[in-house]
Amino acid sequence: MTTATRREEMIALMQTGQERLCAAFAAMDGQTTFQSKTWERPGGGGGTARVLSEGAVFERAGVNVSAVHGDVVPPSVSNERPSTRGQPYFATGISMVLHTRNPYAPAFHANFRYFEAGDEYWFGGGMDMTPSYGFADDARHFHRTLKALCDRHAIVDYAQLKTTCDKYFYLKHRSEMRGVGGIFFDNLQPEGVAGFEQGLAFQADGIRAIEEAYLPIVARRKDMPYGEHERQWQLYRRGRYVEFNLVYDRGTLFGLQTSGNIEAILMSLPPLVRWEFDYHPEPGSPEAATLSMLQPYDWAGSA
Repeated sequence: MTTATRREEMIALMQTGQERLCAAFAAMDGQTTFQSKTWERPGGGGGTARVLSEGAVFERAGVNVSAVHGDVVPPSVSNERPSTRGQPYFATGISMVLHTRNPYAPAFHANFRYFEAGDEYWFGGGMDMTPSYGFADDARHFHRTLKALCDRHAIVDYAQLKTTCDKYFYLKHRSEMRGVGGIFFDNLQPEGVAGFEQGLAFQADGIRAIEEAYLPIVARRKDMPYGEHERQWQLYRRGRYVEFNLVYDRGTLFGLQTSGNIEAILMSLPPLVRWEFDYHPEPGSPEAATLSMLQPYDWAGSA
């Protein structure tokens, strides 16, 4: 398979995934649809950002697809893979973040991407869930769906990808996970002649699994009654999301270092957020119970 063919297959996968997921998210929302903006990147490539705003279920939902190339790998990549330093590169991917209106419905993030640098190619991505109010049933459903996904593909191991996710989506300055985790992989490079096809199949299955993993949780939480107290807690917890994306997230850094579209890069941020000085929830409260969930835990194997 030629390099051009590999790139075409990956771009087509990301674009098809964007169409299907935007349709599914809009159907769940039921009030508004996605608006699209296509952008071109100085130096090579571009993408399409699709954003749903002020919906009945999703306060903001963004699904972005990009395909970019350049003469020299940016530091966010070469620092992790020194062998690529100074090489030309190509990257394509789909990324999404959904911020729900109801505080009891969790926020969600996923991305799947493909990268080439010189003679090397590899896959990355994953998905994770960030509740403001944690429910064990939701975490179990989410992780068991992801385990079933991984079990279908011999090139990945759920336990390893979960551990990587727990470590990656961790706010060191807060000593807490961003949410209840999920799966994450950054340098998946299947070996052999069939390596690309195996990676492509896992990426495609992962994109399809998003609907099964996340939307049933939204469906059972989106209409739960809540008040101003729960809303303010949700806005406070969104602050952690912003902190992670602007301080640690390698995808955000890659986009900024490669002169990507700033609106597409920052579409992951929630429309409303708040910070409060030295705030601690009351012991025994639902808010405190949620914080206790933000540590590595075997959700897929729990009763």
